[in-house]
Formats: sequence, C-alpha cells, structure tokens
Amino acid sequence: MKLFDLTGKWALVTGASRGLGQAMAIGLANAGAKIICVSSRHGGCDKTLEIIHNSGGEAQALFADFSDLAAVKALAIEALDIAGTIDILVNNAGTIARSPAIDFPLEDWQNVMSVNTDAVFVLSQIIGKAMIEKGAGKIINTASLLSYSGGITVPAYTASKHAIAGLTKALANEWAQFNIQVNAIAPGYFKTDNTQALQDDPQRNAEISKRIPSGRWGEPEDLAGATIFLASPASNYINGHILAVDGGWLAR
Repeated sequence: MKLFDLTGKWALVTGASRGLGQAMAIGLANAGAKIICVSSRHGGCDKTLEIIHNSGGEAQALFADFSDLAAVKALAIEALDIAGTIDILVNNAGTIARSPAIDFPLEDWQNVMSVNTDAVFVLSQIIGKAMIEKGAGKIINTASLLSYSGGITVPAYTASKHAIAGLTKALANEWAQFNIQVNAIAPGYFKTDNTQALQDDPQRNAEISKRIPSGRWGEPEDLAGATIFLASPASNYINGHILAVDGGWLAR
C-alpha cells in the first residue's frame, strides 16, 4: 500500500487537541507521518501526543492564538525550523459563534473570520512558499457542509467556510504547477464540541439524523481515511477538490 504510505513525511495539523483535528493527526501518524500538533493553548495537545506516542508514532506540539496573525506567522516559522520541511499542512483549527444575523456581534464576526480564514491563508502562504521551493506538498483545508449552504444563526462561520472552499481552489490553480495539491474536506454532522448544542436538541438531532442516509452522525475517526488519502501519493492528480465526508447528507 505504498500509495498511502506517509513514512518520513512531516505533517502540521492545526486544531489537533481534540475532535476532528485529533483524529486527523492520529490517522496521519498511523500512516507513518511525523506530526506537529497545534492547539490554541500550551498543553492543549497533550492527549493527542499521548495517543500517538503510545502507538509508536512521532509527534510534538506547538500552540498559537489563531486570532493573532503575528502568532500564526511565528508558528509557521517555528514549525519549519523544527521539521526542516512541512510535507503536509492540515488547516483544521476553527471556531464558531451563534447568533441571529440581525444581532450578530461584529467582534464575533471578526474573530471567526480571523481564525477560520485569515489564519488559514497566512499559514498556507508561508508553508506553501517552502513547498514551492521543494517542488512538492499537500495542503488539506477543513471546509464544511456550510461551504455549500447558508446554515441558521451562523453567518460568520458560513462565510468563512465558503471562503475556505474558494481559497482551496484559488491556491490549487496557482500551485498545482509546483506539484502541490490543495484540497479540502467538508465534514458533515460529526459528534464534536462544535455541534454539542445540536446533539443536545432533541428536535434538531432527530431532523439531522433522519436526513443522513448512513443513519448516524459521524465520529471523528471517520475522517482519518479521507485525510490520509489527500495527504498521500494516491491523490497526486486531485487538486482544488472539496471532498464531502458526510454520510450521504449532500446526496439527499
């Protein structure tokens, strides 16, 4: 299975402290990659490191405030100093704020856009430059079902995830010529902290579950295969693609 072998590759995974990012980091480590796990606070990735180390993998942790673009730039430089090269960049860190659009606080809008979109561009720009110089690289962004639809009471999150879909295609258009594949994963409804309010709402939970052809919410581990695929040689001719991992939600 050399097509999916990541042995010796360095992967930088943001938002790796729990949930989807943790599962993506562990999946890449199980495929042989060396992982730099990133969270928003010191010690945030301790559990992820423990899991990877206990399975015989190699990983270390960094942290940064993703609303602070200077800190994001410093993170990118530090990661490159540690690894020498980043072969795989997984832009997964994100945040969400819920409020009706008419009352949505401007500071919440700015924070969501900064974390979900601006930080992704800054990281991709710095790491991407190093990938261009090397002549190879994989960038995987975390999009969303709200890259396709509008959602309810999450205008900033929706705007940010539409932006991620567009940015993925824009970077692919420019960087494919340098043997860099830029793609995104659009998770469906997964059991994470971000969706806890929906999981706890009996009516919304039932409505969502009914629409998913697979008949269940996703578990974070369901993203591992897609992440490995987009990080591996198996996806070398896939670029600018948004891969929905949604149990069939978009098909219904």
